[in-house]
Amino acid sequence: MSRGGEMVYIPDDSDFSSFRDQCESLEGWHCRYNKAGVTVWSQGQEESCTVQKIKTRISCKDVPAETLYDVLHDTRYRKKWDSNMIETYDIGRLTVNADVGYYSWKCPSPLKNRDFVTLRSWLPLGNDYMIINYSVKHPKYPPRKDFVRAVSLQTGYLIKANGDGACILYYLTQVDPRGSLPKWVVNRVSQFVAPKAMKKIYKAGLKYPEWKRRHDPEYKPWVYPEQNTLPSVSLAELSVQHADSLENIDETGLPEEHLSTSDHEA
Repeated sequence: MSRGGEMVYIPDDSDFSSFRDQCESLEGWHCRYNKAGVTVWSQGQEESCTVQKIKTRISCKDVPAETLYDVLHDTRYRKKWDSNMIETYDIGRLTVNADVGYYSWKCPSPLKNRDFVTLRSWLPLGNDYMIINYSVKHPKYPPRKDFVRAVSLQTGYLIKANGDGACILYYLTQVDPRGSLPKWVVNRVSQFVAPKAMKKIYKAGLKYPEWKRRHDPEYKPWVYPEQNTLPSVSLAELSVQHADSLENIDETGLPEEHLSTSDHEA
């Protein structure tokens, strides 16, 4: 998403339009999973065990698009439903609809855990919403010894209103995990991890209105930018995070039988 250049930039309308097209298009995508209202597609070399583009879709009954949009923005609530998350926090704001943040997540055992520093931007479009991100470097948040710093080439959500009080959620991601992963991990992501993650977001959407009523119900800085108290970050402080500048580890020999049972839940 960094347009192949060296300059960090804030996504514009053409980037959001391109992202939406990728979510809605079926051309070039291979269906890997289709069950219980969740579909997973992949794009790229099947034999590649590193950078693949994955797209998932779930139909969310009884969850309005604006509610799911709030869920995906609310870092305080994320700690309630995202069991794969180790830590997340906002670093600073760039504009009224762009910021920089940190996220670390538990990889399926016995893989090493990964973390990211990303530039995130969002765009409400009537009844639809988009949130997209890509990796950047921030001088105060270098790679840590206890994580493998991974690279989001392009990741995001498209939330489309679907009738009265319902929506369709797309999640598209292209991540370089900085390592040669075993083939079973790539299969595991499409067959178990991605469907499970989408179902978690759906359930989180169902429970969010009640939770939010009890936790600062008027506080939504992603909707009301005047509430944002994050320090300002300048684009000049950031640089594009190139994958080849990071440590690359070989985990291809790790056996599938060591996968923790929680990761098998679909």
